[in-house]
Amino acid sequence: MRGRHLVISLAASLLAAAAGASVVFADMPRSVVSAFRGQLVISQDAPQDGKSDKDMIALIEAARVKEVAGTTAQSITNWRFHYMAFLTKTGAPELTLRFRNGGRVAATKRLTGLNPSGPVLTGYVAITEAEGLARGTTYALELADGKNNVVAKTTLALK
Repeated sequence: MRGRHLVISLAASLLAAAAGASVVFADMPRSVVSAFRGQLVISQDAPQDGKSDKDMIALIEAARVKEVAGTTAQSITNWRFHYMAFLTKTGAPELTLRFRNGGRVAATKRLTGLNPSGPVLTGYVAITEAEGLARGTTYALELADGKNNVVAKTTLALK
């Protein structure tokens, strides 16, 4: 994503975030996709675009977080974070983000209306304690297709 592609991609990201949707990047450099294949990269905001593929990889790594602090309103904690999913398998028009604690699924979020052909999916997630999560817990996050294939994963602590 360089030059004009960056402007288009950022505009698409902002529109999708406002609509609660996700964006698939088909023009992400192959070397960047390969560097993160199968990973779900969590950050506070979308990582900046790099001047080169190597720079872009470094910026994504620098933006990555392993924990997200929540905000509390009316005694319920809410978490909001950005994700970039570097898919191991494309083709699904919808995916499920699962928050696992041990062998049990504590919460899920459905991602619908996806472009099934892109190798990178990005967007924002907003989730609360009322949906089954607990503050101070570390979860294994899995992005799975309709056939239960995990296409990207990571761990995340919710503070």
